Parts: sequence; structure tokens; C-alpha cells
Amino acid sequence: MTVPVDYCPAVRFSEGVVRKRSSMLWAVVCVMTVWLRAGVTVAMEVTSSGPQTIKKGQGEKVTLGCTYTPGAADTGDVDIEWSNVSPDMTQKDHLVLSFTAGRKYAHGESSLMKRLDFLMPDPSQGDASIAISGLQVSDTATYQCKVKKAPGVDMRKVTMVVLVPPSEPKCWVEGSEEVGGTVSLRCKSSLGSSPMTYTWKRESGRATATQNSQSGELLISNHSASFMGNYLCAVKNEVGRGQCRYTLRAVQPTNRTGVIVGAVIGTLLALLLIFMLIWLLIWLCYNQIANEISFRSVPGHPTHPGMAYSSVRNAPPWKGSGRSSVFTERSNHAAPAHSQGAPPLKYDSRYGYPV
Repeated sequence: MTVPVDYCPAVRFSEGVVRKRSSMLWAVVCVMTVWLRAGVTVAMEVTSSGPQTIKKGQGEKVTLGCTYTPGAADTGDVDIEWSNVSPDMTQKDHLVLSFTAGRKYAHGESSLMKRLDFLMPDPSQGDASIAISGLQVSDTATYQCKVKKAPGVDMRKVTMVVLVPPSEPKCWVEGSEEVGGTVSLRCKSSLGSSPMTYTWKRESGRATATQNSQSGELLISNHSASFMGNYLCAVKNEVGRGQCRYTLRAVQPTNRTGVIVGAVIGTLLALLLIFMLIWLLIWLCYNQIANEISFRSVPGHPTHPGMAYSSVRNAPPWKGSGRSSVFTERSNHAAPAHSQGAPPLKYDSRYGYPV
């Protein structure tokens, strides 16, 4: 192995003279270091660098790097494994993708493998990076790349977090926009990973108001016409942002006395209507009962199937007799006189004698 003269920063040889160090001990140490380094072989090394945690938005694409350099003594076949590291140390890692003996093998779930693949056609040429498209929240995990080429082996871990960007927020006002009152402008996104930050801004001019960046509320006290205008609300998190707009008005307060008087009058009218309906129902029921009683008191009214009855008071005299055919005294229940051969008449305590 050829070593440059200035390899050791402490000793430089020029024309047989030691320039920076006169001590022979330093020269011996430097020579021994060069000799030891010349005899050591560098093993397999994963050379990818970058953040250990990557945050991406849902639906985006990500590349997990895993470039490597084999050692001089590494002569075996390249063996590459991408695994999903289990958060439980007592459980095994889940193998996702591998490359062995020149062939690629998929081990993960089909929904993931449709979106995951090596970045290079031949990962045995020093680049075992993978790409995942259409990211989903379920893809959040720690991924490990392990490269083996006997006898060398090295690995790298990277954590990927998939976040949901904020959806388009909705802007509205809670309560009224009356002059002199308190107005609360609200802004809210229905979807999005926390934490999300809300910011209200007036498009033209400035407005003295209190806003809450966590809840998305802009509170205006003692509202007036000077607060009228367009207000813009922006929401964002680590992977996205959205915004909405609201046009604030200033409405003159309503006549509260008139509202109260109108409410009272309306209530009284409603009660009067209810009273009239009840009275009408009672009157109808009374007339129906009176008509039924009057109808039953008519002579010859058929109230029993197959027979006709007459009133006790209006019963006609019995033919062939100078006496009334009906005795009015019910206590003795005497039967009226009847003609020869005619069956005796039976008295009914409710309807009288049959005709």
C-alpha cells in the first residue's frame, strides 16, 4: 500500500529532515499507525444519511434511502432485507421486502406491496432504497434496511410518520352580528392530524380582537361597523394547510320591547284558540247526547231487534176494555187486559209494553 508523505499530520518528510516534530518517538508512532491502517479491511457499510424520522402527508410518496458500500473482503452474494420493526421488543420484526440470489421477494400485505418497491431495478449495485407511494396512516412504522454480503453486514433504521393534512375548514359566526354585542367568528377543519394551528387575519386593515389558535375562535367585543369586512382563517399542521373566508356584517339591534309584546300577544291568541276548541268539543258532545235521548223517546222507536215499544205515558187504550191497557204503577207489574186467545204481554222495565 502506497502512503502519501503527508498522511500523518504530525510528521512530514522532506529531504530527510523532520520539519514539525524533532522527536523520533512521534515519527515511530505515525509510521506504526500507517502500517496498521494498511492491514485493516473495511467491512460492509450502509452509507445513507438523513433524518431518522420522516413525516409525510397522507397520499404522498416517500423514499427510504439505503445505499451501501461492500468491504474488500465481502465476496458473497448480496442479501437485502427490509423489515417493519415491531414496537414490542419481545415480538419478531415483520419482513416486508427482500432481495436474494438476484431475485426480489414480497412478504408484506398486498395493500402495501402494491405501493412499495425498490427504487433501482437492480438493488445489488449499491442502492437498496425503497419508495412507497399513496401513503396511508397505517404505513406509520419504523423500517429497517439490512444489507449482507458475507462476511460483511450492516443496517439502518428510519421511522416514517404519516399524517393527515387539514381538510378545507368551515368559517361561520356564532350568535348574531348586532352592533354593540359580542361576535364570535369560528373556524374548524373536520379532518387533520394534531396539532393543528388556526390563524385569523383581516384582509383589509386591522381589527382589535382576541383569537385562540387551538380552537379557531376570533372574539370581537363591542361589535361596530368598523369591524365589517372579509376575514381569512388559515389552518395548518406539519404536512398541509387550508383556509376559508367569512364576510362580517354589522346589524342594527332589533326592538326588544316589540319582540316581547308580540310574543305575549301570540301566546294569548294561542290560549284563546285552545279554549275555543275545547268549548266546541264540549258543545258537540252535549248536542249528540241530547239528540240521542230525544230520539229514543219517540213512540214506536225500534230499540230492540224484532220488537217495537211504545212509551208508558203515551200507550193507547186496550181495545175492548174501558180501562187503560197499561198500569202506571210499576211496583205491582200488573199485566194489561188482553183479548181472548191473545198471549199475555210481557212488561219491559226499560222500554214499557210492546205494541
